[in-house]
Amino acid sequence: MQAGETIYALSSGAPPAALAIIRISGVRAGPALQALCGALPAPRRASLRSLRHPETGDLLDRGVVLWFPGPHTATGEDLGELHLHGGRAVVRAVEAALAALPGLRLAEPGEFTRRAFQNGRIDLAEAEGLSDLLFAETEAQRVAAIRMASGHLSRQVETWRHDVLRLSALVEADLDFSDEDDVDADVADMVGQGANALAADIRAALARPRAERLRDGIRVVLAGPPNSGKSTLLNALLQREAAIVSDIAGTTRDVIEAPVALQGVPFVLTDTAGLRDEGAEAIETIGIERARTAMAGADIVLWLGPEGEGPEHPALWEIETQIDRQGVSRETKRSARQRVSAQTGEGLQALIDDLVITARTLLPGAGEVALNARQHALLVQCADAVDQAVAMDDPLLRAESLRLARLALDQLLGRTHVEDMLDALFGAFCIGK
Repeated sequence: MQAGETIYALSSGAPPAALAIIRISGVRAGPALQALCGALPAPRRASLRSLRHPETGDLLDRGVVLWFPGPHTATGEDLGELHLHGGRAVVRAVEAALAALPGLRLAEPGEFTRRAFQNGRIDLAEAEGLSDLLFAETEAQRVAAIRMASGHLSRQVETWRHDVLRLSALVEADLDFSDEDDVDADVADMVGQGANALAADIRAALARPRAERLRDGIRVVLAGPPNSGKSTLLNALLQREAAIVSDIAGTTRDVIEAPVALQGVPFVLTDTAGLRDEGAEAIETIGIERARTAMAGADIVLWLGPEGEGPEHPALWEIETQIDRQGVSRETKRSARQRVSAQTGEGLQALIDDLVITARTLLPGAGEVALNARQHALLVQCADAVDQAVAMDDPLLRAESLRLARLALDQLLGRTHVEDMLDALFGAFCIGK
């Protein structure tokens, strides 16, 4: 991307559709609108115009045109929008007309949002929230992404940054004017108390549930010996046939993962090979090892096997299945957490409710911001640097520790060089965003 280039792209869904919105951003956005529809409409006022090819004068469409002069726009640049009829031929014709204008080119993926970041309209944490919002599939993911994109984390980081700057100013005053009467003799204690409070506040944020569980889903593994009802229960929870159900032992030989939203909460349900020590052939043995690996990484394990014989896991739930099979020999459990029949649905809602209630304790609560791995790592760096400032007796070393703390916060908001990370982030956006 070069400075001064004007970009355009379809910013609405792929045609055909009722409407198509083409966005134009850059120094030539205004001239491009004039070339297609004549005089510019009044700023921020929708205007119905005829759009014509700038070279042939052929009518392309009649649509709504909007003009947003910079810098107070979504991208921080002059911005135009064409609201067209959403047919493929209409979109192709208007895009071809724009491509024929000097100084215009098709936008790269995420380039509109990247320009918003580079022009100071959003910071990096807000951009990450916007990315999460585009990929949100559940209500919990949407709420958390909106919170991040709306600047909740950014405002908190700005508060921490202000505290770091205040502490740095005290240390600098101690360095420069320690022999003068206008510097408080207790400045070292003031810095120590302030730094302790700041570090405690940051570490409280670090202790909250992370974004990875919210983005990827709470991992629930169904485990047990062959023919214990794992695949049947998986299909019942998903309300579709995701796994093959058979009375033949060893039917499930690999890990089957299926994402699902239960009451707006994201889960990944995993069916596994039946665990047995004897009778498994080579491929099934590999599946059993993968099942053990899946259980080790699970947030919750639903154990459908004999009571007390499940793997060691901090969240192992004893589940009694096939409770509809009256008069038939089946595994009963004295202390089952839930009792269900995947065939009749009895107990299934109680199990789902239990999973959702437990999952919400593992996800960010109302009003909390979920940190992703990058944000978490930088806040750990910041908290460690603030702790080092408390431990240092030398004011010079204290000042350096606080500088490192401020640098970590600046990196979190994207105020330092993060070009490689930006390429990866904005490259995942769609063209036109």
